[in-house]
Amino acid sequence: MDIAFDVFNYSLSAILIGICGAWIFLIKTMIDSFRLTPYLDRFENTSKTSPKVSIILPARNEEEFLGKCLDSLIDQDYENYEIIVIDDSSEDSTGKIISEYAKKNSKIIHVSARSKPEGWMGKNWACMEGYKQATGELLLFTDADTTHKKNVISLAVSHLTSFELDALSTIPKMLTFDFWTKITLPMISTFLHTRFSALNVNNPSKKTGYFFGSFFILKKKTYEQVGMHEGVKHEIIEDGALGKKVKESGHKMKMVRGEHLIEAVWARDKVTLWNALKRLMIPLYLQSGKIAIGIFFAVLFLLFIPFPIFATSILFPVETISSKILCITAFAASLLIYIGAIIEAKIGLELKLVHALFAPLGSLVVVLGFLSGLLQAKKTSSVTWRGRSYSMKDHSQSSISV
Repeated sequence: MDIAFDVFNYSLSAILIGICGAWIFLIKTMIDSFRLTPYLDRFENTSKTSPKVSIILPARNEEEFLGKCLDSLIDQDYENYEIIVIDDSSEDSTGKIISEYAKKNSKIIHVSARSKPEGWMGKNWACMEGYKQATGELLLFTDADTTHKKNVISLAVSHLTSFELDALSTIPKMLTFDFWTKITLPMISTFLHTRFSALNVNNPSKKTGYFFGSFFILKKKTYEQVGMHEGVKHEIIEDGALGKKVKESGHKMKMVRGEHLIEAVWARDKVTLWNALKRLMIPLYLQSGKIAIGIFFAVLFLLFIPFPIFATSILFPVETISSKILCITAFAASLLIYIGAIIEAKIGLELKLVHALFAPLGSLVVVLGFLSGLLQAKKTSSVTWRGRSYSMKDHSQSSISV
């Protein structure tokens, strides 16, 4: 019995050492990402042109945020642009708000999206409806719950043209409103600094391509060459999928920091948060159940397991060498998770330190959300988002993961 107990402890300790190694790597990539990612407004401006920009802004049930977004876009210091606002079958006063703004400002074009065809995600269809009205040489996609500083379009166009880019995406400041989102987002966003790091996106030798849906601008011809939103019509994380297509097609793209210039809402409440976590897993499961389950267990061990192991070791100590080693490795892994959460919360998300201190609870929410997504995918193959329920049975080609 003692031998089996020791083997179990040593095995867990080996796993925890691996988790420590993974977090050391994660923390290093986080620091590198913060330190080396270029900024939207820090570059040598050699641009001498002012091409027309068509802002494409899909909106579904956005009465709470849309006005602030439109005010920030109307107030831009760039002159040659239009704002195409698409009412995506809203059930609130979104359409009325768009209509009122369009009457007051000639830059705003009000589009009422036609009924979504079978096989399309709602936002993707709305973006295509907006594109059909666009007359600009450049297309700028943003979200209705995003606000922009006065010089954002000028900076984006100048940056794009100065570096002769085909596409440019800007990392916004992520806004959070409720306690659960504030403690959960740091645990999720630590992973953005690995696979979807701006350093990988900006490296031509890497295949990584990604757009932040809250702000990306690209040449109209580039958008058309990669198949537009029609090419990702079934993707639930359409911005990431479109960015991937742009990079894989050989176009020159760049990701920059702009947290001081653009603010975007990540999740509005705990219900939105829960659905956001689930929608990350459902397409993965439908693409490959084994890979999705593997990712779930990786997240489970990386984010959560060290905490209960360490707590158990402290509360129920056993005086054996294997138990002491297990306690030490669990403590080290837990400490590294905390360090990662603190760095992300304070530097990346500008949250209070107290939110990072709830890392175990935030990690548990992430794990349970992912588990719920897996179970839902196995049972119903559908996901709820923005008031719509989408069947994912025929759309299992998603290539975006956390």
